[in-house]
Amino acid sequence: MKQQNALKQVAEMARIADRYVSAWGDEARVEDETIRRLLASLGYDTSSDDALLKSAEKKHRKDVLEPVLVLREGQPVHVELNLGSSARESEFSWRLETEQGQILEGYLQSQIVTDERDNGGPLTFALPKDLEWGYHKLSVLRKRRKSPYEMMLIITPEQCYKQPAMLANKKMWGPSVQLYTLRTQHNWGIGDFGDLKQLVADIASRGGDFVGLNPIHSLFPANPEGASPYSPSSRRWLNILYIDVSSVPEFALSAKAQQKVGSAEFQQRLQKARDAHWVNYTEVADLKMSVLPLLFNEFKTRHLDKNTDRAQAFLAFVEQGGDSLLHQAAFDAIHATLHAQDSNMWGGPVFPEEYRRFENSGVQKFIQTNQDLVHLYMYLQWVADSQINEAQALAEEKGMAVGLYRDLAVGVADSGSETWADDGNLILDASIGAPPDILGPLGQNWGLPPLNPQTLQATGYDAYIKLLRANMKHCGSLRIDHVLGLLRLWWIPKGENATKGAYIYYPVEDMLAILALESHRHQCSVIGEDLGTVPDEIVEILRDAGVHSYKVFFFETSKEDGGFLSPAHYAQQSMSALCTHDMPTLRGFWHCDDLKMGAELGLYPNQEQLQGLFADRLKAKQGILDSVAWHGFLPEGVGRDAQFVPMDTHLAQALQLHVAAGSSALLSVQLEDWLEMDKPVNIPGTVDEYPNWRRKLSMNLDEVFATESVNQIAAQLTKVRATASK
Repeated sequence: MKQQNALKQVAEMARIADRYVSAWGDEARVEDETIRRLLASLGYDTSSDDALLKSAEKKHRKDVLEPVLVLREGQPVHVELNLGSSARESEFSWRLETEQGQILEGYLQSQIVTDERDNGGPLTFALPKDLEWGYHKLSVLRKRRKSPYEMMLIITPEQCYKQPAMLANKKMWGPSVQLYTLRTQHNWGIGDFGDLKQLVADIASRGGDFVGLNPIHSLFPANPEGASPYSPSSRRWLNILYIDVSSVPEFALSAKAQQKVGSAEFQQRLQKARDAHWVNYTEVADLKMSVLPLLFNEFKTRHLDKNTDRAQAFLAFVEQGGDSLLHQAAFDAIHATLHAQDSNMWGGPVFPEEYRRFENSGVQKFIQTNQDLVHLYMYLQWVADSQINEAQALAEEKGMAVGLYRDLAVGVADSGSETWADDGNLILDASIGAPPDILGPLGQNWGLPPLNPQTLQATGYDAYIKLLRANMKHCGSLRIDHVLGLLRLWWIPKGENATKGAYIYYPVEDMLAILALESHRHQCSVIGEDLGTVPDEIVEILRDAGVHSYKVFFFETSKEDGGFLSPAHYAQQSMSALCTHDMPTLRGFWHCDDLKMGAELGLYPNQEQLQGLFADRLKAKQGILDSVAWHGFLPEGVGRDAQFVPMDTHLAQALQLHVAAGSSALLSVQLEDWLEMDKPVNIPGTVDEYPNWRRKLSMNLDEVFATESVNQIAAQLTKVRATASK
């Protein structure tokens, strides 16, 4: 019994749940071995019960002053001091330096709220309560003690920022795109930041208020086939393959670059890369990385060597990027060098020992001897940053209420720069995923190491704050993938499958409060992707924090009869959509292409399950037709029996307008559905079976916006949204 108690006791302290409600609604237990391994990954000594309890006691011993206190405006500012009962209050004074530069001081004695030291509790004192939002430094000084006790006091707004148009209840729409799928006659075989500007202008002129993007985090330029935007090298930096090369100012100045690009051979390769139906990442990377270094050389000669204003702007960017930018640039430089020698060098875990971790002396030596190469990757991050900034500036100039909305992936790959240079923020012995559910009986292991919640608190949430800042730059809204991860994440011990995991809980109130503060600072509203198994407790917490929920029409059904909910009943504080990048397109869904493809790829265990899915789909389609007809959006001439009704332009438009008439503040549409495409960009659960993250749009942007049906649906959306359920 004692063993169970020790394990259980410490698991509770570490906020590891030993049971959870499964997707089938019953209670599932977590194996002791899983808990033991996760505790070990968090740094507890699991060699024996006594050792476990001792290490827990040491780990959870309270400092006199906690490292951080996060409060929302209006809450009383009560600070706990963990002191022995012999300490005299008269020995203490406090000093608060606010972020705005104000200094407040006082004595403890006159501000004590409660004293529970006799019962092993804290001594609590109050600070002035009308403090401004921000990151403030509190010092508690004690007579005859040299150094003060210190805490970061974070005061935040109650809710995330909302654009004035949102507060005025404007109903907005815009497309959500995977940037790499865009085609134009001037890109280099992959949608880029130049194409994004073109799309922004096209959508703004048709009444759209935003353009949503897939995560544009840095990936692996030296291993370009590692293309999943949800397994980034770092979430703090950008994917340099999205650089629009010919728009970089140095391109117009570099005769060498222009000569190279202008050659018949290069032009032929560009045309071939553009014409391909799937993004050829290896070729795109090869084309861009053969020209971008020439632009950097030009930049050095014309700017760095002469210390021009442009050079100053770059150096300021490097200064601001600090260690994190150095990690990214050094990683990419080393990776490129190693990959050129051996094409099996796919990422950090296979680097030679001397380069395996950022702090290794071999890495420091490499940085010194290859400064130019490291600086090249810093320059490319700067160029990418400038180009995404231009796209957002253009959106604002064109009157879009939101502009770009970016997507924050749930974690980083265990093979990228962030794990390579990690100094304790990540748990490298575990990875996150999802427990078994109806569609995935084996659960999911995403191969992404989780942030350590204990380190987050000990460091005043430093890594989390920097992450939000990097992703709220240059956009009007941020979508947080798997936002439930702010409450809890499914951790899986390294090397195990997803069934052997457990939920670990995070300080959700603190994290949402900081999210609200950064959201106001960057004037960036927040959308939380809250699909999947959603614990009841988070729904309210997110709503109160001003985070927009995510409503996918096909999933919004009534618990009673399974019928489709009217979009007029969706929460106003939400974004609605018909389809997402993880689902079939509208046409694919309607014609069951996803089920047929799944069967071909062997995703279903047996014929019986497949037949069940086909029957469910027909039922869903019938429910959709009935709902759309009942709401008056079904065009004349479209039949009422789902068995015989194909997906065509009229039905596709009807479905989009049906959701557009709903009450969600934001409506996301997909260009794929405007073009009546059938192939998806991603099939969850596949790796080699399907070319995920590569499928392009079926026509280029000029053609898209010269298409009558596209202009028709855009005009209709603007009209219907203007009178949508208020």
